[in-house]
Amino acid sequence: MSVSAGEGVNNLVERRTTGLSGIGRWLQATAAGRLAALALLVVVLAFLSVYPLSMLLYGSLHSTPPGMAGTFNLDGYRDVITLQSAVTLLNTVGISLAKTIPSVILAVLLAWILARTDTPFRAALEVLITLPFFIPPILTAMAWGMLGNPQVGLLNQLYQWVTGSETAPINVYSYGGVVWHMMQYSVPFLFLLIVDAFRAMDPSLEEAATMCGASRLRTFRSVTLQLMLPALTGAAILSFIRGIENFESPLFFGSPAGIRVITTDIYDSINQRSPPQYQYATAISFVIMALLFLIVLLQRRMLRGRSFQTITGKGYSPSVMKLGAWRWATFAFCVLFFVVTVVLPVGQLVIGSFFKFFGFYQWDMLTLEHYQAVFGSSEFWRGFSNTMFLGLVGATLTMLLGATVAYVSVRTKWRGRLLIDSMAWLPWMMPGIVLGVGFLWGFALLPHAIPIYGTIWALLLAYISLGTPLSVRAMSSAYAQLSFDLEECSRVHGASWLQTMRRIVLALAWPSFAVGWVLVFFGIMRELSASVLLYSVGSEVLSVVLLKLWANGNAEQVSVIGLIMMVLVIVFRWVQLKFISSRIGGM
Repeated sequence: MSVSAGEGVNNLVERRTTGLSGIGRWLQATAAGRLAALALLVVVLAFLSVYPLSMLLYGSLHSTPPGMAGTFNLDGYRDVITLQSAVTLLNTVGISLAKTIPSVILAVLLAWILARTDTPFRAALEVLITLPFFIPPILTAMAWGMLGNPQVGLLNQLYQWVTGSETAPINVYSYGGVVWHMMQYSVPFLFLLIVDAFRAMDPSLEEAATMCGASRLRTFRSVTLQLMLPALTGAAILSFIRGIENFESPLFFGSPAGIRVITTDIYDSINQRSPPQYQYATAISFVIMALLFLIVLLQRRMLRGRSFQTITGKGYSPSVMKLGAWRWATFAFCVLFFVVTVVLPVGQLVIGSFFKFFGFYQWDMLTLEHYQAVFGSSEFWRGFSNTMFLGLVGATLTMLLGATVAYVSVRTKWRGRLLIDSMAWLPWMMPGIVLGVGFLWGFALLPHAIPIYGTIWALLLAYISLGTPLSVRAMSSAYAQLSFDLEECSRVHGASWLQTMRRIVLALAWPSFAVGWVLVFFGIMRELSASVLLYSVGSEVLSVVLLKLWANGNAEQVSVIGLIMMVLVIVFRWVQLKFISSRIGGM
């Protein structure tokens, strides 16, 4: 997309306003103003990333809970160096590895089917396959807790009814249940990361291997996968990190079976032990951050010095493989994935919401009293309003911050831009529950004149911190596609920096801003790990309300609220897809 230096820019700058405040003129016109703006940005990012990290260090050395006088010692780290902690760490790494390997294989297969074959209805299938990524994990966790319960699970009841057996073949409260639920989010996540790499690869490289006598399988293994190595390793590392950070699956399926991982260990240390072991929780949080840092360094070492260029200046058109009758088998495989990951859990929520008691599915048990209880609950409406407020405001503020950081990093040569970019990416290395622990200490130690602790603003700041890396990623890609000539042309025609930013840069980058906004909103709506540590009475969000209802045995009301959240997910996902298609169609 291009804008000439003539009428287009003239029309834009003719509409500029001249009533800027004195502060605004100073910020855009002087070096001191730019330095002040840069310093303000550093302060904001430091509070959102460096401050909670430093509070983790403080808390790991402090002997008492936040806000109480105590001494400094290494007791928290001594508690970490125990056999039980070692088993917890091995569980964490083992479970994450166990779900990453099959998830990568399945995601590669799905991406190859939809990007490189003539499978029917590929566009629709791609939307269906990626839908599980946008569903809050707490919803499917609760749904599978009802589907795969060894006593009264619907799938086990169906098996017993069909076979006449009294055994229950499915038990989600196990290692297999934890891995299975994590895979349902890992596969679409990996698919989103690698499917475009399949589309962008020059097919002539594979054709050359075939002409030299290589079979399709050998070509796929020796050429396709080798050239896809950067995308695959990057996606696999991110998936592995997300597995270590995962909270919902181990909480719902691991804790009842006595399976401990680092995230649930942190949660239990604060919420399930008396007195709460804050020092141990912060110390083990540092352990998980060190582990994630080593994983990232390992990825960089693996890919250092290797070339993976597949797109050159020569023109080519991506081709698809003709599968013949097998295309309906690949179609059925994609549909099966959608049915298992979406239709089954959502169907369980629908069934569970209409029967009086979970596990008893007789016609005389049908009722609407659970809907009446939910819609008459003040806690539900409070959680709903808090979630919508935090989602709308949080996504907007996060994208504005990300747009500013990305502009400084990509479009300027200001000193300090590398520091700003690094601070913005720091929360990417901090799992939600770890960041929650850091902010828990940080807010408790703030002066009483700054009343953030125990309020809804604590959740808002945590959500902004967690979403900033995603917003920076989205806006950096958009800014990198814009020619610097556009800004120079605008300035030559008399527009100020602020007017150029608003009418040229943001006007061209706003599609990425809108898509990023929707993704951040989804992230806020599904966030649980940080929320359970930072909420207080009156600031509950829907994920916390669901967790409390589930803990109290109200699976039927959980089903009702889960369906409401599913409607929100589908509506926002539909809006996002319509927006993307309209933008592509208008280009």
